[in-house]
Amino acid sequence: VIIFIYGGSWSFGEKSEYEFVARAFSSRGFVTVVPDYRIMPEAHFPDFIEDVAAAVRWTRDHIAVHGGDPDRIVLAGHSAGAYNAMMVALDTRYLRNAGVDPWVVKGIAALAGPYDFLPLDAPETIAAFSRAPDLAATQPINFARGDAPPVLLLHGDVDKKVLKRNLTSLARHLRAANARDVETKFYPKIAHITIMLALSLPLRGRAPVLNDIAAFARRVTQKSKERSHQPAG
Repeated sequence: VIIFIYGGSWSFGEKSEYEFVARAFSSRGFVTVVPDYRIMPEAHFPDFIEDVAAAVRWTRDHIAVHGGDPDRIVLAGHSAGAYNAMMVALDTRYLRNAGVDPWVVKGIAALAGPYDFLPLDAPETIAAFSRAPDLAATQPINFARGDAPPVLLLHGDVDKKVLKRNLTSLARHLRAANARDVETKFYPKIAHITIMLALSLPLRGRAPVLNDIAAFARRVTQKSKERSHQPAG
């Protein structure tokens, strides 16, 4: 199962615009969930993260009815959606508060996400995060941990919207915390939106985003499946 969280600077977007993403992952054999979440101006940090955690809870409780394995869930996201997904994966409080064991997430594939963006210096981040009483608690890098789920970080090398230092900073923090499974990939001549649009059928030749995420998701969920079939003792 792949849960895909779309981007939109925490201020726009809806799941109906991302049917092509669901079809892309479905073509590789995954049951795919694309949830909506609250956005600005009605919502601010941490509302959108709490909604993603609630979507994981829904998936865990209901995906078997749709043919998915609730023990083999991978998070994926683009841009602001990658941020939301990464916070859910790394800061275990959100899933616990949603009534979900954090270990239900077997991996996270994040496309062009912001993970280290203090001080707040862009209109969208100021609007979304400036009300937070503890700005450090808004940054994924501050929740890097050795027992993090496997992480695949993807970025376009001509992305001018979210700079690649976000990826390199998070990867460095995760590895410093002794996280065992952190993979990074940069795609040449790929910009911020193109990395997500490369999941669509017409643009798949631009970058192997779909194949890379599918291979990652198969690998981390196969490990989970193998562990679940090991005899006790």
